[in-house]
Amino acid sequence: MAYKILIADDEAEIRDLLRLYLEKEGYEILEAADGLEADRLLKQEKVDLAILDIMMPGLDGYRVLRNIREGNNLPVLMLSAKSSDSDKILGLDLGADDYITKPFVPLEAVARVKSNLRRFYALGAGEKQEDAGGGALTLGELRLEPDSCLLYRKEERVELTSVEFRILKLFMENPGKVFTKQQIFETGWEEDYMVSDNSVMVCISKLRAKLTHDGREYITTIRGLGYRMEKE
Repeated sequence: MAYKILIADDEAEIRDLLRLYLEKEGYEILEAADGLEADRLLKQEKVDLAILDIMMPGLDGYRVLRNIREGNNLPVLMLSAKSSDSDKILGLDLGADDYITKPFVPLEAVARVKSNLRRFYALGAGEKQEDAGGGALTLGELRLEPDSCLLYRKEERVELTSVEFRILKLFMENPGKVFTKQQIFETGWEEDYMVSDNSVMVCISKLRAKLTHDGREYITTIRGLGYRMEKE
């Protein structure tokens, strides 16, 4: 069964261009011309990946992303003419998996879609992959289940993006070990590390906020080296 992708952008030319290239790859495409329509489709349809323009009428892409992350960890790519680091960091901080800046090369956009689908569903987080096997990882109140890509703090479920899952899995498999920003980036994003990129800092900050409970900090910054997950 083909992956279903939502393209949400108020520019018809952008939607048509992405649809043309993505349908050639065998994907099923849904379109939304504004944020409200995108939000409705995401609630009604089983969407496997969403491409969200930031500046849309009704609801902007950031708000649609917030709504998605309230109960779903599907891959989300932000699409915008905004190219500053602060805009990218905000999108990543809200739970975006990737960021495409307009104007873009269509084949690059297709490559990013493929990459994010592969990262997410190859881990078993989606229903289109068979159970990958592997026992749960536990540390303190945390329990990470690789089979389903779910995290629990005691019995409370904690939502993770696919990047957050990969990074947390790396930490929980190696408690007490220090990982550099490069190691964390290449594990989480499965791409070559970019020295000026702030994505690792943003992702670690988000993970800390999600994991912290009763004053316990699980992830420690090792100045000049990287980050470490503390042992019990």
